[in-house]
Amino acid sequence: MKRIGLIFIFFLSFYLRGSTQENLYTVLSIPEELKQQANAVVRLNEMNVDLKSSSKMEVSVKRIITVFNKQGERNIDAYVNYDKGLGVNSLEAKIYDAFGKEIKKIKKKDFVDQSAVDGGTLYSDARVKYLDYTAISYPYTVEVTYETVTKNTAFIPWFYPLDAYYLSIQKSIYRLNNPTGINIRFKELNCEDFNIKRGENITDYQYAVEHLKAIKPEDHSPLLSEMAPKVMFAASTFTLEGVEGYVENWNDFGKWMYRDLIDGNQSLPESTITEISALVQNETQVLEKAKKIYEYVQNKTRYISVQVGIGGWKPYEASEVDKLSYGDCKALTNYTMALLDAVGIESNYTVVFSGSNKKDIQPDFASIQGNHVILSIPGEEETTWLECTSQKTPFGFIGDFTDDRDVLVITPEGGQIKHTKQYTTQENTQTTKSTSHILSDGGLEVSLEMVSKGIQYNRKYFLEAETSRDIDKHYKNRWDYINNVTIEEYNIENDKSTIAFNESVKFKATNYGNIVGDRMLVALNTINRNTYVPDRYRNRKLPLKINRGYKDVDEIEIQLPEGYNIEALPNNEVLTNKFGSYTLQIEKKDEKTLVYRRELIVNNGEFPKEDYKKFRDFYKTVAKLDNAKMALIKE
Repeated sequence: MKRIGLIFIFFLSFYLRGSTQENLYTVLSIPEELKQQANAVVRLNEMNVDLKSSSKMEVSVKRIITVFNKQGERNIDAYVNYDKGLGVNSLEAKIYDAFGKEIKKIKKKDFVDQSAVDGGTLYSDARVKYLDYTAISYPYTVEVTYETVTKNTAFIPWFYPLDAYYLSIQKSIYRLNNPTGINIRFKELNCEDFNIKRGENITDYQYAVEHLKAIKPEDHSPLLSEMAPKVMFAASTFTLEGVEGYVENWNDFGKWMYRDLIDGNQSLPESTITEISALVQNETQVLEKAKKIYEYVQNKTRYISVQVGIGGWKPYEASEVDKLSYGDCKALTNYTMALLDAVGIESNYTVVFSGSNKKDIQPDFASIQGNHVILSIPGEEETTWLECTSQKTPFGFIGDFTDDRDVLVITPEGGQIKHTKQYTTQENTQTTKSTSHILSDGGLEVSLEMVSKGIQYNRKYFLEAETSRDIDKHYKNRWDYINNVTIEEYNIENDKSTIAFNESVKFKATNYGNIVGDRMLVALNTINRNTYVPDRYRNRKLPLKINRGYKDVDEIEIQLPEGYNIEALPNNEVLTNKFGSYTLQIEKKDEKTLVYRRELIVNNGEFPKEDYKKFRDFYKTVAKLDNAKMALIKE
């Protein structure tokens, strides 16, 4: 077995050496199939990682990429980050024309050097050097080479060859050299689907892939990161800004984070402890006390990114946040945790991947992951999750920023992988009651009451802080299928106690009814018409994924125009399938009044690509039924 392994490694090494001998600078040598659907082709991406010790790592990168158009320039990746713990030993770029002739050389000093964070960051020593090149013509090829050295070995670069749509990969090579004998843990994801070549011995990990065709994005598909090949690496013994760690599993990781990054940062002034104790003295329930403290933090502090400390992972002292009244996600979470602890409420610092696209902490691979921190309060029946950076979010509501994903909860006893709240289809509701008056000249007058909860609340509560002009624009965009809309009156209420967003709106429109001779055609659904139909794909490549389900319930009392009677009405409809359901019911209340009832439910879930056509047909049918019209005739 050992001999077979050595032979395999020899052939892999031969493949890796031989793969760099081709002319990778001329467009003429790119296989035709790699040009299809591609804005750029990575000719070669070669990364060598040398783990010299638990406190020293060197990384060298050579990247050659051919760019076909403006969109492809976002894939050049001609940049390198650095800070006081990460130095850049060398950096150079060369530009080649379509035929492989060198036309420009850019040295390290000619790269643009600037802060690596945006203006919302109060302080950070993170900087970036990047290539600022304006193309003369397309296609052209860029070769970037650089070497870095760092004392931080907590972040070993991963093998991640395909990280963008419309990008083909001709060759990608990764080597991790580890002569130290430090235990290296790794996790392979989706490698079998992409014919990844691998080699491994005691001190060396090698991965290579070639000929990956560009993937075109498709509506309602999983994230590319969920489908693309990736190999994660982590050293069991590592250093982060001078702090040593030893981690084999999430329990170890949690102990290390708590001991070296979090514990001891919760000190508060006695005056603040006295103030908080008085604030909650009349409350008997844990969550009611926690709610008052959470709202206290919201009123007292504001979010500002402060990317200092141990690799941006160590929070500021709670006493500093108390004095300054600002902090980043780490600091504000730690501060809230300290205030809760002051009145005897247990809570836990929690690491998460944030964003509306759900991304899990890998539950079976302990390493530094995540890009955000929230707080969790354990309960007998369920955990309460708190977003500590928002001044507007209701207590216990995390919305689509951190919902429904695996996270790392840090406790004094160790780390635990837990799952944040999933807002179910039945929780993500929008309920509307409306009166619509059709005028004899075809005009429309609407009065409605709308209540949104769950993720639907999440998509609206921002309106509370908008100007009247922006809200007017928002409503006109919402009812863009009606021409000549005038918003006459509105009232919005953000009910944080029930986590519901309440809207009262009155609007009117001209020429809503289409008058032809003695007849008028009128669309019945005036307030919540679905006009969206997913894109059509003749040959769907990717699976179907519906991230979040929802439920809309609408009731419209329709007052008929003077001088008209009903000539024809649409039929009642019921539609049910795996993607959801749709119900349409029309009832005659009296000779001049109809009651229109509509319910649309869309289920979350993952489905094979073969189901996409049925999913699209479901939306097509809903759009057609939502546009159903009644025919009126003059008396």
